[in-house]
Amino acid sequence: MKILIVEDDPHIRLGVVDALESEGYEVTECSDGAQALPLIKQTTPDLVILDVMLPRKSGFDICRELRAAKNPIPVLMLTAKGEEIDKVIGLELGADDYVTKPFGLRELLARVHALLRRSGSRDHVAALPDEIAFGDVKIRTGSLRGFLGQREFELTPRELAVLALLHRKAGDAVSRDLILNEVWGVDYLGTTRTLDQVIVKLRQKIEHEPAEPRHLLTVHGLGYRLEI
Repeated sequence: MKILIVEDDPHIRLGVVDALESEGYEVTECSDGAQALPLIKQTTPDLVILDVMLPRKSGFDICRELRAAKNPIPVLMLTAKGEEIDKVIGLELGADDYVTKPFGLRELLARVHALLRRSGSRDHVAALPDEIAFGDVKIRTGSLRGFLGQREFELTPRELAVLALLHRKAGDAVSRDLILNEVWGVDYLGTTRTLDQVIVKLRQKIEHEPAEPRHLLTVHGLGYRLEI
C-alpha cells in the first residue's frame, strides 16, 4: 500500500519514512504543502500523513481541498503538542485521526495500520440508501449533499456514516462506543472527543437551532439518539 507523508521537519520525515518502509509500505515524501495535492493526484496513495504547519500551504488547507473535491482518502494529521485547537479543526475539516508531536513511531504505525484496515474493509457511502430524509432534512447520500428546507449543505463521508447509523436506529439511544466501533472501527485508538466534534458539525447542518436540537439529541452518560 502507498502512503504520502507531507512534513517539513527532515528529522521527523526521515524517521517516519524509514518506519513505514520497514513495514513494507511504498512511501512518497514531500516537505512543501503546495506539492501535496499534485502528488496525491500523481501517486494516488492509500493514506496521507499530513503535518499542520507547512510551507506555502497548511495541512488544514490541503485537507479542506481534499474533502471539497469529495476525495475520501484517509488523512492522519500531525499536530503540535498541547494545541488542542489543531486537533479540533483538523477533525472538523475531515481528517480521520491525529497524532500529537512528539510521538512514538509505534503509536504512529498503530494508527496507520488502523486507518488502512478501516478504509480497506468498509465503504461508508456505498452501502447507504440513495436518500435519507426526516423532518425538513433531505440528504442525497451519493453526492454527500443535503438540504435543510431550502438551505443546502455538504457532509463529509464520516458525518454521513454517523448520521446513517443513527438513522437506522432512529428513536434508540446509541452509545458512543457503538458509534466509534461501527464508523471508526474497533481498533480506533482515539477518544470520544472525535465523535463529539462530528456531532457538533452535524447539528450545525441538520438543525434549525443547533444549540437546541430537535433531531440529534444527547443521551447523557451514554451517547446519542436521532428523533425523526
